[in-house]
Amino acid sequence: MQIITMVLILLLAVTVSGFIVRLSPVALPLPLIQIATGAIIASFSPFDVSLDPAIFFLLFIPPLLFLDGWRIPKEAFFLDMKPILMLAIGLVIFTVVGMGFLIDWLIPAIPLPVAFALAAILSPTDPVAVSAIAAKTPIPPRLMHILEGESLLNDASGLVCFRFAVLAALTGNFSLAKASWTFMLVAGGGALIGIVLTYTINLANRWLIRQTGEEPGVQIMISLLIPFAAYLTAEHLNASGILAAVTAGVTMHYSDLTGHTLAATRMQRRTVWDTVQMILNGIMFMLLGLQLPRILESIEEIAIDTGIASLAHLSAYIVCITFALTTLRLIWVWASLKLTLFGKKGNVADKKSFPRLLLVTAFAGVRGAITLAGILTLPLTMLDGTDFPARDLVIFLAMGVILLSLIVASIALPILAAGFEFSEPVAQINKETVARNAAASAAIRRVEDLYRGIPNDQPESLVQMEAAMHVIELYRRRLAHGLRQNGSSHHIRELDVERQMRIEALRAERDQLYQLRLNRQLDDVLHRQLVHEIDLIETALTKQKQH
Repeated sequence: MQIITMVLILLLAVTVSGFIVRLSPVALPLPLIQIATGAIIASFSPFDVSLDPAIFFLLFIPPLLFLDGWRIPKEAFFLDMKPILMLAIGLVIFTVVGMGFLIDWLIPAIPLPVAFALAAILSPTDPVAVSAIAAKTPIPPRLMHILEGESLLNDASGLVCFRFAVLAALTGNFSLAKASWTFMLVAGGGALIGIVLTYTINLANRWLIRQTGEEPGVQIMISLLIPFAAYLTAEHLNASGILAAVTAGVTMHYSDLTGHTLAATRMQRRTVWDTVQMILNGIMFMLLGLQLPRILESIEEIAIDTGIASLAHLSAYIVCITFALTTLRLIWVWASLKLTLFGKKGNVADKKSFPRLLLVTAFAGVRGAITLAGILTLPLTMLDGTDFPARDLVIFLAMGVILLSLIVASIALPILAAGFEFSEPVAQINKETVARNAAASAAIRRVEDLYRGIPNDQPESLVQMEAAMHVIELYRRRLAHGLRQNGSSHHIRELDVERQMRIEALRAERDQLYQLRLNRQLDDVLHRQLVHEIDLIETALTKQKQH
């Protein structure tokens, strides 16, 4: 009962934190509010939240990595693959090596393998935290796609490096050649398991759908179980469950492209996964806040065990580590962007934007959920039963870096990103117009085929013909006036005004339906059906407006 009560309190706190951010007159990043809320709960709550590292990792990491792999824009990812790989793999190795030796030199109480483990878990970045910070001053879409791609891959590479460092700390043995070969086997095996397992599940699922029909609830449950299945299967076979979860998400994306999922399934599944992502990220930051009072109370014990003089020294270490992480990232970002996006003549990227792009990319290296989840999985004891060296200190430093990086980014990113523009690749220009026109033309051809197939001798033929002509006219009007890039400013403005009027008209319809229901002129079933239809249309129009 205590566990259930605590879970309900955390869910309520996640919900309340969202309202606090929206009601705040100043831009407050959601992760910081959630961390503060968790700390307040821990200060006044009688509950003692102790986390089992293995269970914590299993519950949070697979679905988040799966969702990243599923949703990341693949076209944008492949167009900017070079800078993404430079950041996601090269920067991780650069960070692990540089920060590992720096932490070992800076804090002698931390053994070298543990220092490398801390450096590895600090290497992944958190795009969710960046998005929350930059909510009121959005980062350009192309740069955000690069950051998302970096995060997708550096989550996996950083966590795999973390596992190797922890293993080296436990066994006391490390061979670069053996570790490299093992890394290839573990990583390749995990990626292959994620692809094969997801592809097999989707094949079986499609066969079952053909036999029994599609039920949205069942399809949503299957999508929720796949990341755990991929992760557990890979871990059982001594492969990387992390990469299995990532590749399972990527495979799920391509599987969706070849299938014919019902619209109801797609909409409900998206809503469920949005909720899962919000809950998991929120609870992870809440758990960080819940651990803070306990960590602060143990500072004296940490200082005694490690020979560190005071809280001031610990705080100075956090500042030094955060500064070093930002500096290393700045250096690597400068080199990688020079070699990729800005290294060739005639590149579409505007070279005048390079200094600002450099700073935004550097300060967007916020540590968040993955770092927290990983650091809490540090083993409690060594293989011989003794305490894991400097465990509490390393967790304290990691939490401090998460907090400080969030605070620094909260101040720097809105200033740097205000009014910043970063050009899309040439291949992206006018793609929306081409796609919309192609879709409208296909719709016209389909309706014309139906129109020609309407028999003239049927009583309903006149009604069907009028409906078909009405639909065709709507699509022809879209082709004539709906061009976003190539249309005149007058037509574009006309479409925007028309869209806003349609949204207002739909809201008036819905208000009237609610009034009819309150007056008992509509029953619940019909009321829900009509309101749902209006909601779907309004959602589509609102997304067009935001885009």
